[in-house]
Amino acid sequence: MTEDVPSDEGEAGTVDLAAAVEDGPVLFFDGVCNLCNGAVQFVIDRDPRGRIRFASLQSDVGRAVLDRLDLPQDDLETVVLVEGTRAYTKSAAAIRVCELLGGVYGVARVGWLLPRRVRDWLYDRVAERRYDWFGRKDQCMVPTPELRSRFVE
Repeated sequence: MTEDVPSDEGEAGTVDLAAAVEDGPVLFFDGVCNLCNGAVQFVIDRDPRGRIRFASLQSDVGRAVLDRLDLPQDDLETVVLVEGTRAYTKSAAAIRVCELLGGVYGVARVGWLLPRRVRDWLYDRVAERRYDWFGRKDQCMVPTPELRSRFVE
């Protein structure tokens, strides 16, 4: 799914999504999922300029994104990439992240040729089994001091 992210009004007690993503794309991930944490580390290692930033879906800003996109907050079976006013979920998020990494990972753009229904069916099969296959953490990942600037709070 790719769609525009509705903006907020900056109301008291809300998260300002525009401010959260103004410094570049933000990848929102399940912070307790070992597969997701591995994917984040994969991106960090291949994005030395720090172009892509991160936040867990369980964080305040992550919950605000889920709310704005009308996605369930208790069933975190997608990653969300917010880039400007655009939001990518599931397979579209994975493909777009690969495009942003560039180089050999840019070949993933051929994924756009597959029908969304097929791509997301494959994505969903992995997502629903990820805890069984890769395990889960008791709490969200805490970034090291060196990586803290890459995470949105």
